[in-house]
Amino acid sequence: MKKILNNIAIVVLSGVMLTSCKKFLDRKNEASFDSESTFQDASRAEMFVYGIYSLSFNRELYYQFGMGTDECISTEGETNSKNMFANYAYSPDIVPTDTYAAMYRAIEYANIGIKNLSAMKGATDAEQKKITMLLGESYALRAMCYLNAVRLFGDCPYPTIPVQDAGTFISSRVSRDTIYDGCVADLQKAIELLPWKSEGMIPTPERFSKNAAYGILARTALYAAGYSLRWDLNTYAASSIQMAQRSDAARIKQLYQIASDACNAVMQKGENSLLPSYETVFRDLVNGRYNNESMLEFGQYGTDVNGSAIGYTNGMFSHTSSIFGKAQPAMGVMPTFYYDFENGDTRRDVSICTYGITATNGRQLNPYGANTIGKFRVTWKGSAGTAINKRDINWPWLRYSDVLLMYAEAQNELNNGPTPAGKAAYEQVRKRGFGGDASKIGTTPATYQDFRNAIINERKLELSFEGWRRTDLVRWGIQYEALTQCKQNLIDMANKAGKYATIDQYRAYKLETATNWNDPVVAVPFIGYKTAPTAADKATLTANGYTLLDMYSATAVSGGQVLGATQAWVKAIFRGIEKNKTELLPLNTTTINNNPGLVGQQHPLY
Repeated sequence: MKKILNNIAIVVLSGVMLTSCKKFLDRKNEASFDSESTFQDASRAEMFVYGIYSLSFNRELYYQFGMGTDECISTEGETNSKNMFANYAYSPDIVPTDTYAAMYRAIEYANIGIKNLSAMKGATDAEQKKITMLLGESYALRAMCYLNAVRLFGDCPYPTIPVQDAGTFISSRVSRDTIYDGCVADLQKAIELLPWKSEGMIPTPERFSKNAAYGILARTALYAAGYSLRWDLNTYAASSIQMAQRSDAARIKQLYQIASDACNAVMQKGENSLLPSYETVFRDLVNGRYNNESMLEFGQYGTDVNGSAIGYTNGMFSHTSSIFGKAQPAMGVMPTFYYDFENGDTRRDVSICTYGITATNGRQLNPYGANTIGKFRVTWKGSAGTAINKRDINWPWLRYSDVLLMYAEAQNELNNGPTPAGKAAYEQVRKRGFGGDASKIGTTPATYQDFRNAIINERKLELSFEGWRRTDLVRWGIQYEALTQCKQNLIDMANKAGKYATIDQYRAYKLETATNWNDPVVAVPFIGYKTAPTAADKATLTANGYTLLDMYSATAVSGGQVLGATQAWVKAIFRGIEKNKTELLPLNTTTINNNPGLVGQQHPLY
């Protein structure tokens, strides 16, 4: 399946782009993939839809756009464009362009698919059923691509018919509310057309089922109802900028109801569920095993993959000479994130990899400034994968835990406080995080604001490094405040002040060796010391095979940063963030130059 999605798509989509050249041909090549021949039967049309999937993802979605949060930082130098982007110190000239371009390529092909699939008639009932499903997938893919564009860039062009039919490549910004409402309508159509997972027509979570469409509908509705940086689309006056929800309060409530109902439909259907172990979710993911929690994944298999380097750029450190091969993360863990987890939360050591692999396969403990993302670690795989930077690890678009948390959030917004059903959904996720022990999850908040804060925190713990935190903070209207507090927390940690006053200064551990793939280790055991051990303690540790690590230092194996109050990198975190400005990205200068319809429509503060 993954090979089909990544290889056939290129041939099919390239062929369709040549449709406009048909008038130059007196006789059609029967092997050609123009629109007419592509949509002459369900099998060819299915290959075309595979192609839309292949365009609907880009590495920037988890890399550049995954950093700059209270969980994830860039490990690259301050003059590197990715570091600048992660810390909001960017200009229109260095804003990434690949995701924007990729989303609109996929949207164009989705428009072509919707037009042609809507006109197709199957020769048999089975073929018609497949055509109906393919049409549903096209609607869902169009909506998801628009969601990715709008949550990052705000008001965007909004073509809903193929360029060939529109007769122009020129397009201007359209209100995000119009686009979001269109996405909601597209996903509602997709839900009508798509089969449930249990019907057997969707073989893997790499394609949209009705289950997945419901989940993405809920996500889209929450973004549509949430906060965003807005300005007057007539004047583009800087004075018109404000962080606000849409002005129609009735529509906001309706959107929360849509989100709640969509999540509830999945919950009541009962086809999806949480795995008992959080660790298993990601061991399954890196090894290509599907389960009932994973609802939508982007396939990453083989050499021709869009958005490769999962597990390399955003994984753990592994030395080139190790049995696992090189993994060189450019994304790191915000040092304070380790202490955002409560004692007993099993998600911490899955989400955060606290060690790296040396040249001799040793598991070397990281200091605080060198922790890396643990969900996509290469040591958990059963084999090396296609290449060191193409590990065949799928990207998790949607998990059932997200559906539960979205339901709890929507219920809170609709009822000005948590409902019993909303609390139960929230507690399911939290209880699993503590290994099924309900006695450890604490008391669920009972007021609107406290429950909202709990949801915001729980999404960070549950969904860390899965690509949504940066824009989730925006839709809650708290990006500036949350990241400002996070920076202060980092400074406090560097100074061992406040809640970090008594954290470990040193940790002693044994440098044990990883011997094979499917490494069972989640975290390296250690003995913590609040202050430096005595000379006698050090001698005993050495005699017993322990290595003593200063947790405020850097390490040779995984690079890292020295966590000290005087270190420039600590002060440089989020150095460019500005309230009522950096909540939305400017369009790249090249993007505007390539589309005359966008001239004069730049983010007013850039």
